[in-house]
Amino acid sequence: MFGLFKKTSELDKLQKQYEKLMADWHKLSTTNRAESDKKYAEAEKVLAKIDELKAKS
Repeated sequence: MFGLFKKTSELDKLQKQYEKLMADWHKLSTTNRAESDKKYAEAEKVLAKIDELKAKS
């Protein structure tokens, strides 16, 4: 309840986005290889941003 108005940090947003992309990648890996590869590439870009933010901290 006390965290109701707490804003999420950029790092938290990126981590949630990364987790969603990896889940989508895993789901697509059995049905559509091209789309799966696109999701994986997007996830890698997000991971690079996460690493960059962690390096600055």
